[in-house]
Amino acid sequence: MWLVILGITNLVLLIFSLFFLLPKDSYKKIPSLLENIFQIINKNLIPLIIIFFVVAFHLFEVKFIDPVVTELIGHNYANIIVGFENGVVHWFSQNWTPGILHFFVLIYIGIYPFTLWFSPLYFVFSDNKRALKSLAYGLLLIYIFALPFYLFVPITNVYTYFNIDSALETVLPGVETFFYSTTTMNNCLPSLHTAMTILIAYTVSLTGNKRLAYFSYFVMIFVIISVIYLSIHWITDVVTGGLLSLAVIFILHRYIRN
Repeated sequence: MWLVILGITNLVLLIFSLFFLLPKDSYKKIPSLLENIFQIINKNLIPLIIIFFVVAFHLFEVKFIDPVVTELIGHNYANIIVGFENGVVHWFSQNWTPGILHFFVLIYIGIYPFTLWFSPLYFVFSDNKRALKSLAYGLLLIYIFALPFYLFVPITNVYTYFNIDSALETVLPGVETFFYSTTTMNNCLPSLHTAMTILIAYTVSLTGNKRLAYFSYFVMIFVIISVIYLSIHWITDVVTGGLLSLAVIFILHRYIRN
């Protein structure tokens, strides 16, 4: 059921984007773009290879490297965060409202992933090299910085630490099987959701497409709220993820030109 819901969500968002967020009649160019797909990919080969490499390595790290290193370290550093954050994020899980809960789960597990695959696709087909390069190199820089923390500073997510029900599993039973094939319960600091949604909003803004940019800002704001409301990330994770993304954006803005 969850797979059907997520599939329908992404299809609806794709149709909505084609007709309302992209330049007028963009959908009419799809056949022509598909005919020249290999030339388009060749023109943007290096950024696409970088994106593919980071995603592939991350999945490899989650499945094979992280479990071994976590067992060797044998410590959960979440108790340090609890020491100064107390139970602020945990409080939300004790006060969930059904309608709001469903909304933020949809943002977290449906709309956010849509932006991850749709944004680079749009950059490629719109031939916006600066946006694509910024996304590729930004993703690489964020991951290079975050990886040592994920490996050597394991921090359990909030709902696991406090042994409470998962919001994702409550709304979409079975979805965590998919979710934890792409991450782990202790890859929390910094928040990759926070860092990536800010980076995507920035790169979309480089295209000059105001409607798509506003949509990206909307998603960015609610993704950041969702990781707290759903009791997934600690506030410290969100702050460090935000600072990391802003630092990377500063570097990108300085060194990547049109």
